[in-house]
Parts: sequence; structure tokens; C-alpha cells
Amino acid sequence: MTDAHMPSAPASDSAAARAAPLREHDSAGLVLIVDDVPDNLAVLHDALDESGYTVLVATSGETALARAAQAMPDAVLLDAMMPGMDGFEVARRLKAHAATAHIPIIFMTGLTETEHLEAALAAGAVDYVTKPIKPREVLARMHVHLQGARRARQDMRQAGQARNALDAFGYASITVRASDGRLMWQTALARTLLRAYFPAEGDAPHDPAATPQPVADWLRALLPQVPSFAAQQTEPPRLVVERGARRLSFSLHRQTGDSEGGGDWLIVMREVSDAAVIEALALGFRLTAREAEVLYWLLKGKTNRDIGDILGSSPATVKKHLERVYVKLGVETRTAAAGIAMARIRQTHPQFEG
Repeated sequence: MTDAHMPSAPASDSAAARAAPLREHDSAGLVLIVDDVPDNLAVLHDALDESGYTVLVATSGETALARAAQAMPDAVLLDAMMPGMDGFEVARRLKAHAATAHIPIIFMTGLTETEHLEAALAAGAVDYVTKPIKPREVLARMHVHLQGARRARQDMRQAGQARNALDAFGYASITVRASDGRLMWQTALARTLLRAYFPAEGDAPHDPAATPQPVADWLRALLPQVPSFAAQQTEPPRLVVERGARRLSFSLHRQTGDSEGGGDWLIVMREVSDAAVIEALALGFRLTAREAEVLYWLLKGKTNRDIGDILGSSPATVKKHLERVYVKLGVETRTAAAGIAMARIRQTHPQFEG
């Protein structure tokens, strides 16, 4: 055990302790103890050390957050009452960040009133022990929670490998935390598409961690139905957002995080542009660019008023364009025009959705 891990004095918060190398923990586990009382640190440190754990210590909330982010411990033993930032705030901050949200937190508290214990659990703790600390009790509870932590780390590694592959191959993918709809991760292409389809309102800066509301609402409505889709081996309904002749679809793939609170969900995005379809209509029927656009939206089932709103024209102007389209196609009705145009498009763009 290096001196950087020894709790003999609050010097564990010193520059030397922060700079100490963090060894690969192939021991029983890496545990961060957070307590402002050196005697408490010493008792727990000795018990955990003798049981094969690698131990880090912190005597303040700020140092605890820094050590957790740097070392990624398997578990945190956290004192509830500390000067400055208390344990409740430390827990909330650890749970608010994706990198540390999975770490199990066990509170150490002398506050046994129900409201205090409920506050500890609400802040993100998985368990609590009351003071004075009984090392054997702590060790027993630690063993249980570390088993879950190891499974969570394995899931995170597998999810990370999948994410790296998606990013490397240019897929537009995101993961969203089910409990609050927070955007936890996104590929570079996904970031670009989200900004294009869901621009920030007014002068407000674009929040890179905010899931667009339509996507969050879609996910929230879909998750309760996931078991039934799995049982029937059917794909959940997709969300489709249109921007003119471009549309962005969102499909729900799989859960990538801990099931607690709903976990994180992988969503794959796919953009389809029908600009090529409009061009094919123009070339195939010798239409002007505007006539081809009008015919395209007719295929989409839009009325003259709808088409006018989309193209910035009046319904009367749309009607004149359609009359010229009818002549060039040799038809007299909207239905006939749509039938001929769709038959032609199916030959060159079979993926087109009218």
C-alpha cells in the first residue's frame, strides 16, 4: 500500500496524494472513503486493506469528486455530514455525471431519523450504515454492492465498444437516460443532425446534453411497451421528423446501461433526403423545378393549401402549376397524376415513402 492511500492525516488531500499514480486495481476492489474525521478513516482503511481492497481517501466533498472522477472507484463510502459540501450534495453530483453515475454509494451517518435516511437514498445511495461504524457490517454490505458494480462496469465496457464502432463508421446514434431524458452520448454525425433538425430557440445557446423534446416524449411513451414488442419480436414504432424534403427517423435499439431507473437507451438516427426524387420527377416528366416540387408534395398527400404553405406560394399558384403538370403527364386528375408519378419513382427509388 502506498503512502498516498494511507489515512494517517488529512494530508491525503495534499498535492502529493492527488498526483500519486493510481494502480490497476486487480484486488477485491477500489474503494473511496470520504470522511472529514481522521479516526473514522483509519478504522475503515485498516479493515478494508486487510480484506484485500485498494483504498483511496478524501476528507472533503470537493476532493471526493476529484478523486472519483480520476480513479473511478468500484464503490464510495460517504460520510453524510461534512463541513462545506455535505455528503448528500457529493452523492447528487456523482450521480449527475455519466462517468460516475454507476458507482454505488454507501452512506455513513449518525442520523437515524427516517427523513435523513430517505434523503440519503434520494441522493443516489444504494445503502447506508449507521455510526459508530462496524467494519464487519461495512465489509458484508460492500461485498454485495461490488458484485453489482462489476457487472455494471462490464456492461459499460461493452457499450463503450459499441459506441466507438458506431462513431468510427459514421453512424448517427445517441444514448438517452430513461429516468430524466438526458442525452448521455452522441456520435459526431448525430450532433450535426440534431442541431439541424432541432435548432436552439432565439438567442439561447444550444445545450449539447439536452435531448430534443419530441425525442424525449417519444422515448417516454415507448419504453413501457418495450416488453410487449420484445415478446412479439416486432420493432417499436419509429419517430420521424420532417424538414421539407428531408426527414430524420429515430429507431429504438437496446438498453445500454443499468436497468435501475430505466437505464440508458441506444437510439439510431437515419436521415433520408428526397431531393433526388424531386430531381427524378423533373427529368422523367420534363417538369420545371417548381412543378416537380408540387408533384412531389402531391405524392405525399398534401392539399393545394398545404403545398402552398410549404413552398411559400398561394393555393391558386399551386393549382396553376398542377394544371401544367397534368398536361405534361397526360392526365386530368390528382389521383391519376400521383399514380403515374409513383410508378416511375418506384423504378428508380424503391425506398421512397409516399
